Amino acid sequence: MSTVCVSDADLVARARLGDSAAFGELVDRHRTAVYRATRAALTSHADAEDAAQEAFLVAYQRLASFRGDASFKTWLLTIAWHQAINRRRTVNRWWRRIADTEDLGAMDNAAPTSPSPSPEQQAVDGELRRHVAREIRALAPKLRDALLLAQAGEYSYEEIGTMLGAPLGTIKWRVSEARRVVKQRLKERGYAYVG
Repeated sequence: MSTVCVSDADLVARARLGDSAAFGELVDRHRTAVYRATRAALTSHADAEDAAQEAFLVAYQRLASFRGDASFKTWLLTIAWHQAINRRRTVNRWWRRIADTEDLGAMDNAAPTSPSPSPEQQAVDGELRRHVAREIRALAPKLRDALLLAQAGEYSYEEIGTMLGAPLGTIKWRVSEARRVVKQRLKERGYAYVG
């Protein structure tokens, strides 16, 4: 039977009854979002893939405990986030690559680029990216994690709040504060911002 037009709740019910195709459909539906959540927490593609796979395994094992208080996707993303954080701690890889300034939409005004940047401009842009990454790494974990998830553009603030176990207002403040701190630190380094 086709599962394309079936809701997540119906697929969960089928999967609980042993329908492996139903759980497979849930995996297919949410694979990209789960990977993006794990990638936001981990430095390498391979680690993010491993954490995503672990998240699906844990979700399958805990399917009976899914109460439906939140959407299945939000529940799954919370598991994925925790798996990624645990992997990050276990492997002790601490943020070699955090974010590309192109993903930091609120900070795009830092260094205007021309259609064909000169080698000098490319060097300046690369230096700015390194400084942005360094300043994001230096943020308190609660600020850093909220900022990276928000900048991924994949999750609503409500989903981020569920993933991080914090209220909506707190998440909004953390993202805003993280941006303010990074901008201030870059300004102290001599980078000027518009806005």
